[in-house]
Amino acid sequence: MSGEAAIELKNITKRFGKVTANDKVSLSVRRGEILSVLGENGSGKTTLMNMISGIYYPDEGQIFVNGREVSIRSPKDSFALGIGMIHQHFKLVDVLTAGENIILGLPGKEVLDMKAVSARIRELTEKYGFELDPEQKIYTMSVSQKQTVEIVKLLYRGVDILILDEPTAVLTPQETEKLFAVLRNMREAGHSIIIITHKLHEVLTLSDRVAVLRRGQYVGTVETAQATEESLTEMMVGKKVDLNIERPEPVDPQLRLKAEGLTCVNKEGVKTLDNVSFTAMSGEILGVAGIAGSGQKELLESIAGLQALEAGSITYFPPEGGEKNLAGMSAAAISNLGVKLSFVPEDRLGMGLVGSMDMTDNMMLRGYRGGRLFFADRKKPRSLAEHIIEELEVVTPGVSTPVRKLSGGNVQKVLVGREIASNPKVLMVAYPVRGLDINSSYTIYHLLNEQKKQGAAVICVGEDLDVLLELCDRILVLCGGQLSGIVDGRTVTKEQIGLMMTRTGGGQDE
Repeated sequence: MSGEAAIELKNITKRFGKVTANDKVSLSVRRGEILSVLGENGSGKTTLMNMISGIYYPDEGQIFVNGREVSIRSPKDSFALGIGMIHQHFKLVDVLTAGENIILGLPGKEVLDMKAVSARIRELTEKYGFELDPEQKIYTMSVSQKQTVEIVKLLYRGVDILILDEPTAVLTPQETEKLFAVLRNMREAGHSIIIITHKLHEVLTLSDRVAVLRRGQYVGTVETAQATEESLTEMMVGKKVDLNIERPEPVDPQLRLKAEGLTCVNKEGVKTLDNVSFTAMSGEILGVAGIAGSGQKELLESIAGLQALEAGSITYFPPEGGEKNLAGMSAAAISNLGVKLSFVPEDRLGMGLVGSMDMTDNMMLRGYRGGRLFFADRKKPRSLAEHIIEELEVVTPGVSTPVRKLSGGNVQKVLVGREIASNPKVLMVAYPVRGLDINSSYTIYHLLNEQKKQGAAVICVGEDLDVLLELCDRILVLCGGQLSGIVDGRTVTKEQIGLMMTRTGGGQDE
């Protein structure tokens, strides 16, 4: 690894109105290294990378590329300097092939010579260890294949410095390993790679150095070989954080929810959920794993009364005895039936909260469904909002601030806090820590465990398999809308779940 800097930032400052996103940040990326950039929500990681890639322009400071001071005012300027960024949401045209997407927008006659283009693409894929068919249409590809197209697209354009934003967020462990192998090959070839991620174990596995930001300021850069998860967390947060996820044994588990043959069909007539059956027990956390779009959303929404069922039954078993059939009922009807069910959806502001309302009004949405909102007592909801702000360390000017003005991580805290406060018997959460920094994430894990101890049946859809393996008693694995199996969270391995995520079969419910 060369000691020369591919990119050097000196005293970079970026403000948005009264908010300073980056405050005199100075760091460097060496040639032929993988640098991880860590920081809590709102620490300025993405803003900093957006300035390197030409989306934002710094208010103060200097950027040097290969030792020369440059001005990056657009992504075109960034490309010209050999810098490319791959965002979490890919920018590909579904109906075109991989090869057509890779050359899309390039000048010159080579656009017409697809044989030469395909030959050049195969040359790149063989050099770095990619698996890619230039003739394959994008709409037939998996997430990891689409990511490969994005990376090859940058390499085809001569990019030397790659920035990847949360590149493993929706990959299986096997796909992650393949990506890491390719990135290491690129490093050996002299490319500089910057990765933004929240997954500390991946940082320690892949990167050469780690740069840490805190509240918009640069804390320092450390050699990965000399770092631990604990030391990096302390740098990010500014204090020691206990990184152990508690997993108490279920106490007297009772059947709380039984789903049989759940089947959902979308508007195109495609089965999004296909004959899925499972049980949820009181005092346990049932994890749900799967590649993005495998039916997780439909599974939770069908139970919550927000998704129409094509077939199947859902039975709720109250603690006091008896049973209630929930299949085909709306969310309001389920609530009117006296079923204590809470749901934290994936779409926070679309389905969970009303962005234009303040925290107090959003608390009232949960507790007051009788249409008498203006005559309702606001003291209790306001008190609950203030309690959530204090307990979950929500960053907000106050309870009267519209929820849409909060960061994504703080919106998530408000939503989780509100749903848990209703003391549910069944609590369903979809990606409860998505967008949260590590400190806030562990607060949420603690809250889920508290609900488990109080006898709730917790169903948790997650994307970080390491967390699911530490947190959950059982893990339900979905693949293409079908059930691959339900396994013991204490004995199954990450690799086994990864295989189940890409094929049906291989796991049994206890």
